[in-house]
Amino acid sequence: MSLLQRVEAKEITVGVVGLGYVGLPLAVAFGEVGINVLGFEVSQPKIDALNRGESYVLDVAADQVAALRAAGLLEATGDFDRLKDCDAISVCVPTPLRKTRDPDLTYILEATRQIAARLRPNQVIILESTTYPGTTLEVVAPALGESGLKVGEDVFLAFSPERIDPGNPVYGVENTPKIIGGVTPECTAIASALYGHIVNQVYPVSSPTAAEMVKLLENTFRAVNIGLVNEIAIISEKLKLDVWEIIAAAATKPFGYMPFYPGPGLGGHCIPIDPHYLSWKLRTLNYRTRFIELAEDINSSMPNYVVDRVSFALNQVGKPIRGAKLMILGAAYKRDISDWRESPAIPVIEGLLARGGEVDYEDQYVPEIFLSDGARLTATPLDYATLARYDCVVIITDHRYYEAAQILASAQKIVDTRNLLGALAAGDERVVKL
Repeated sequence: MSLLQRVEAKEITVGVVGLGYVGLPLAVAFGEVGINVLGFEVSQPKIDALNRGESYVLDVAADQVAALRAAGLLEATGDFDRLKDCDAISVCVPTPLRKTRDPDLTYILEATRQIAARLRPNQVIILESTTYPGTTLEVVAPALGESGLKVGEDVFLAFSPERIDPGNPVYGVENTPKIIGGVTPECTAIASALYGHIVNQVYPVSSPTAAEMVKLLENTFRAVNIGLVNEIAIISEKLKLDVWEIIAAAATKPFGYMPFYPGPGLGGHCIPIDPHYLSWKLRTLNYRTRFIELAEDINSSMPNYVVDRVSFALNQVGKPIRGAKLMILGAAYKRDISDWRESPAIPVIEGLLARGGEVDYEDQYVPEIFLSDGARLTATPLDYATLARYDCVVIITDHRYYEAAQILASAQKIVDTRNLLGALAAGDERVVKL
């Protein structure tokens, strides 16, 4: 029986390398359709938690993990020798940026090295980690080829960009179409058959490089449009216009317009990071990605803009920022998640501290954060009844704060970066919209 036939019959073991926000939901999705899954991790606490039937990712319920463990369909391990037991391997490792804002492929390279050392015929390898166009063909394929096995004949390789949106209650693994780009048509067919078991729609493209570019287009599209609307927010404030009114009115147009909303900056692992992979790649080809760079300039300036707005708001009531008691609501980069990677809350907090503010933060999902200098902050349990003791309340993310709107409106000064109080506190001069 060929590998394709075995994949179609689900007579395979799938390995998932990296069990984070992307890898764990993927592993669970394969397990829930009856495919045996081995999850590979370097974090022993994560391995132990999963093997106890627990989950550390909010989008994956503990009872899902426990059920798969009880059925013998999911196991987490740090023993990479067991990669040889896997017929299909999905690589879901981080792809951060270096301090120079260049791509850091350390995790991809290490995962590839581990796989190549144990590669055997009739395995399919799928890279899901976001990276620059050409990585699969220029980096991963040659490394696998050093084993002596020929990619496209003995082993199979494809790129399929992750499309996980943490905290999204509507779109998950199953109902989000999957892009597949294989090194050869057979690679594409095998990877498509594999993912066809867990997603409603598989969309093949011509190559891994095309698939890599798809992911970067998706995230660059968002970064550029967020940059545009952030600048519109600044322009509107200078013109003494309500940017939220402007956006709501523009959104009534049924064609040719898609609403984006301003915020205190970009967060998470995708939108602030991924466009840099494209910019870096094009710099090697002597081309400057001007739209991307301009959007980055605007978006990265937004935390400082929020700090300036806080300072202005306090000044309006005769309160200097030095010594002011400040409460930050939300440390994660979006609502109802625990992921605070690249969260704009961090530079906002650092900016307020640098100006002498006394800063607390609250986030039920993020018990502690670390600032760029290594300082550790722990969440302050929020007693809404005493919230008004703060001189300023700054809403970074909007989870759970609707319920507190009336109490927030009683605070001395509110900077609402998400406009949550726009309706409930309309006309309240103490509410400062971004």
